[in-house]
Amino acid sequence: MDRFWKYRLDHIIFWIATVGFHMFTRATLVSSAGLGQFLLEIIFRNSLLASVIYLNLGVLIPKLAKQNKLLFYFVLLITSLFGYALIKNAHDVYLYGYIMADETRVQFFYNTFYNLSIVIFYVAFSVALQLSREWFDQRSLIQKIEVDKLNAELEYLKAQINPHFLFNSINTIYFQIDKQNNTARETLSSFSEMLRYQLYECNGKEISVEKEITYLRNYVDLQKVRKDKNYSIVFSCTEYVRGFSIAPMLLIPFVENAFKHVSHFPDGNEIRVEVSKDSYYFFFKVFNTREDPQIDDKHRGIGLRNVQRRLQLIYNGKHDLRIDEQPGSFEINLKLKVE
Repeated sequence: MDRFWKYRLDHIIFWIATVGFHMFTRATLVSSAGLGQFLLEIIFRNSLLASVIYLNLGVLIPKLAKQNKLLFYFVLLITSLFGYALIKNAHDVYLYGYIMADETRVQFFYNTFYNLSIVIFYVAFSVALQLSREWFDQRSLIQKIEVDKLNAELEYLKAQINPHFLFNSINTIYFQIDKQNNTARETLSSFSEMLRYQLYECNGKEISVEKEITYLRNYVDLQKVRKDKNYSIVFSCTEYVRGFSIAPMLLIPFVENAFKHVSHFPDGNEIRVEVSKDSYYFFFKVFNTREDPQIDDKHRGIGLRNVQRRLQLIYNGKHDLRIDEQPGSFEINLKLKVE
């Protein structure tokens, strides 16, 4: 079934059936008007019909209907439908009124109702096919995410440690660290907060963005401890990033990917995480230098692919993810529409 949609077999079958049926119903034109006029009718009508259908599917629906600009969508759709009917009327007058000398068909609006009903039927049918395709793609996406989720839960269960034992152990280690060693104490405290966030606060569908940012900041701070002075690591977040919720653990795969694939030159290694917001959108940017992109791509895990699927499922039509891969750098720019 995947190949059926992948190779656009639905479109091919649709047009074979449409053109074939039209040729069958207009077969008498060969004897009454000639082969040339028959072929002109087939090509003209179906080309005009295809223009209206793909204008609707490729421009009007994604640019207007899916963006909730319904008034403009219906105005332009109705205009295209009547435009088809009027242009086809003109060709019918030429073919039937002048070529075939049918006096009743010389009237310009004689075939208006027929032509309008034809284009409405085919546009509606093509939209139904498109919705079926989108439903199939969405179902496949959900199934893939469910499989990934089950695998992740299985791995989590295998590695799970009793949370109370874990936090008690961390507290014990914390108090065993010399009070003068503030760096070690702060690192362990950040690590404890990250675990608490993962175990207790990420069970719902959404989490406050402030908690998600705190988790990211703690992660970056822990990574800074592991890296030496050859790495420039910057985490910046504007004061406007607050007061809304996002899906939990949505952003961390991008940051993990940056630290996993950052370059390891004697100097000039850089990671930047930038978080900001305006009136309507949340912006998230992660940049890192890298070495051989072929090695980088070969060893990239499923983290980025999984988060792309989550974005498509949770923020379908409300996000824009751009990945810029250069020979010496890797950058992601994510824009989410927030309420």
